[in-house]
Amino acid sequence: MNRKLTHDEISQNRAKQDALHEVDKMPVYIICNSIRSTYNVGSIFRTSDGAMIKKLYLCGFTPAPPKKEILKTALGATDSVEWEYVKDPLEVIRDLKSKGIKIAALELTDSSLPYYDLTSDTFPLCVVIGNEITGVSQDILDECDFSLEIPQYGIKQSLNVAVAYGIAVFELRKIYDLSKRRD
Repeated sequence: MNRKLTHDEISQNRAKQDALHEVDKMPVYIICNSIRSTYNVGSIFRTSDGAMIKKLYLCGFTPAPPKKEILKTALGATDSVEWEYVKDPLEVIRDLKSKGIKIAALELTDSSLPYYDLTSDTFPLCVVIGNEITGVSQDILDECDFSLEIPQYGIKQSLNVAVAYGIAVFELRKIYDLSKRRD
């Protein structure tokens, strides 16, 4: 029979706030562009902590901490995830590209790849996630190296942005961890 771990047992195997600079962060950057919901942003922070991404960029009209709804949903992840607000997402994209980082949009396009088809040579990577209604805008898609999609099998065309992000980032985490084991 399974025994649920206590909070103390779980905490023993987690990075501590004062040692985050020593943790091997996955070389993934995330751009949140014009996400409306503070709760989605808080959820994205918490998921980013769980996957241990490199950095989160909040762009456009995406709300930023210390809004109480973000803090409530993030449960402290605003302190453990490196983040920055930059109004123009294209500025971030161009800067990351100049550093050799590939840019992918999490968006349905005429040439998007299934999110699970990526390989270890994809890293370092920046993933752009967009507005809950309009998604990633065409001007940003024009700057991306490729786009990723989560196949939809029901009647709806998309998932909630925070849910889609969680699916994609943990698949990236799986690919990254497998590549490290092979090295």
